[in-house]
Amino acid sequence: MAKGKTNAMRLLDAADISYQTFEYDTKDGLTDGISAAEKIGRSREEVYKTLVTQGTSKQHYVFVIPVDQELNLKKAAAAAKEKKVEMIPMKTLQPLTGYIKGGCSPIGMKKKFPTFLHESARTRDTVIVSAGQIGKQIEIKPADLCQVTGGEIADLV
Repeated sequence: MAKGKTNAMRLLDAADISYQTFEYDTKDGLTDGISAAEKIGRSREEVYKTLVTQGTSKQHYVFVIPVDQELNLKKAAAAAKEKKVEMIPMKTLQPLTGYIKGGCSPIGMKKKFPTFLHESARTRDTVIVSAGQIGKQIEIKPADLCQVTGGEIADLV
């Protein structure tokens, strides 16, 4: 079954961090976070999306927020201690992270970037994030997600 594992799953296994996986059908082309939540039978509040930005300093940052929320760029910049952050162009996502839109996991990117998890995760036992492949999700404890990504919790929306 190892060939069904993504890099994110292999990293979690290597770190001995427990997680649960979900798979969903993508034939209809609906791969956004809200559709993913509906397809795995979970609420929008439980499923988080991964967004990659670049700061004024040219440093990249990863923000993980609920799928039905929008990243507040001013709050994101404050969390990253940057003057300003902007979303990266979609064409640079894969070369930078190794992941594609709809399958970008905060775990196991090509390089470890400063990562921030929205503060709503504090109230959850688990959060669900992309497993690094369209159609696959990982459910993980917020503390474990922060541990494996080096992430911190912040007000982002």
